[in-house]
Amino acid sequence: MYKPQIYKLVGTALAGALFALPATAESQARIVRLSDVQGTVQIDKNAGLGFERAFANLPITQGTQLRTRENGRAEIEFEDGSTLRVTPNTTLQFSQLGLSDAGKRISTLDLVEGKAYVNWLGKSGDALTLNFSQEKVELRQSAHFRVASSSSMAEIASFKNELQVVGPSNTTKVAKKKMVTFDVNNNDSATMAKNFEVDPYDQWDKESIEYHDQYSKNNSTPYGYGYSDLSYYGGYRNVAGYGTLWQPYFAGAGWNPYLDGAWSWYPGLGFMWASAYPWGWMPYYYGNWAFVPGFGWGWQPGGFNTWRGGIHYVGASAGFHPPAAPTGTVGTVVVGRGAPLGTRVSAMGTLVTGGSAGLGIPRGSVGNLHQLNTQVTKTGSVQLHTAPAFAASSHVGGYSHSAAAHSTGSVGHSSAASPAHSSSVGAHTGHR
Repeated sequence: MYKPQIYKLVGTALAGALFALPATAESQARIVRLSDVQGTVQIDKNAGLGFERAFANLPITQGTQLRTRENGRAEIEFEDGSTLRVTPNTTLQFSQLGLSDAGKRISTLDLVEGKAYVNWLGKSGDALTLNFSQEKVELRQSAHFRVASSSSMAEIASFKNELQVVGPSNTTKVAKKKMVTFDVNNNDSATMAKNFEVDPYDQWDKESIEYHDQYSKNNSTPYGYGYSDLSYYGGYRNVAGYGTLWQPYFAGAGWNPYLDGAWSWYPGLGFMWASAYPWGWMPYYYGNWAFVPGFGWGWQPGGFNTWRGGIHYVGASAGFHPPAAPTGTVGTVVVGRGAPLGTRVSAMGTLVTGGSAGLGIPRGSVGNLHQLNTQVTKTGSVQLHTAPAFAASSHVGGYSHSAAAHSTGSVGHSSAASPAHSSSVGAHTGHR
């Protein structure tokens, strides 16, 4: 079998910090994914720059703070596919992302203020502790709940399984479909609500979970984070001499996986590459990108024992020049034009052409991207009509339910669409 040369470009600090993952109780080597960003979201990476603009696929390390503004929402994915979502005006701190002596993942998060949804899968004995107000929830099994915290009141509502909330003076049990409030001004006294109250953001949380469940069913990798996006935005093919390769839809001639993204600096780790593509997580930290004549760029799965945060590829297309990590700065450095030329977003919607590789298409917003990919190949472009994030801000909670889709190009709307993008009314085909 042909074995082309493998190229690796990483920053000096990054190479030393990440190529070996120490299994100690105080390890800070774990890195999780900022998997979805809508509206204004900011991140403080302890880089001395305070809060910066956050974008999807940024790594999150121990000590990071994340906050959303009035129109901001975000999702964090953990290694096993567990997710945590935060609503507007929320601040969350990742106090611990470590490993136990036994190699189990330990996560401690502080909900400083605001509201969060946790869908904890409880795999492999991993543990999550979420602190809010003066309370804390410790998880070692699956759980799904909503939690909110303010200066005067805290609240927790369980969607799945019983929770135990540990407070300053006692432990409160919260059964499935039950809700408890804590009075901050009265020694955090707990009150069981008579009725389970529905929150405006419950639907967003529900549809996000459905998206992950639907597109992560056939995951055979050791990790869950990022896999659902691979299933939604692309497909696998067996390529002679290279084995199984994954390729995004709408890759097009001239596209390469490092056209658009950013270098983001982390203390002790150096610069890490953050892809601009909505599926851009797993293919950039495990395995290799490979260029195959007649096929284009594809991702070779593998290398799951080692985290790699630089540029990794096998072979190269003509004229390909990988982006080099910056020097002399700790600020975020954007590569490319923010969106490939193949995706244009306007008041008319999103024009998808070859070379967009899924950029500009909200996850779950179109029912069959494989079919849409075929249309783009045949006709040159497809115009998608999707509502921009928070276009329905006049609705309760800032989202609207999915509108019925119609399509002249046989492209339907997915039931797992995020509410912020759920006003898709189909697609029609066209030429450049």
